[in-house]
Amino acid sequence: MAKESFVKNRIKGFMYAAKGAILLLRTESSIQLQFLLAVVVTIAGFYYDISAVEWMIQTLAIGLVMGIEGVNTAIEKLSDYVQPNHDPKIGFLKDISAGAVMMVAVAASVVGLIIYLPKIF
Repeated sequence: MAKESFVKNRIKGFMYAAKGAILLLRTESSIQLQFLLAVVVTIAGFYYDISAVEWMIQTLAIGLVMGIEGVNTAIEKLSDYVQPNHDPKIGFLKDISAGAVMMVAVAASVVGLIIYLPKIF
């Protein structure tokens, strides 16, 4: 059996990742809200003409929140698959992953306030 080329494997990997991102956006209300907020702050970035550094930091903040939310969703779905009944150990894992999302979201909110409060006031 012939081994697929490096490029073909990367393209397949990208297609699986894109499928996952689309599934996440279609099925998870939390990521839908975060996506909407990302669109709003992106529009705000154009409106307030933020600097290149501010764009980079804002983009990283958005990517971190949405990426960690995706990981959190995967942990929750896997946990529910492995143990569909209530289990305190699974609940502990889910709480930790949700806490990670909260920490990144709070940090991203602080970044947004640092960027936009001076421009608004």
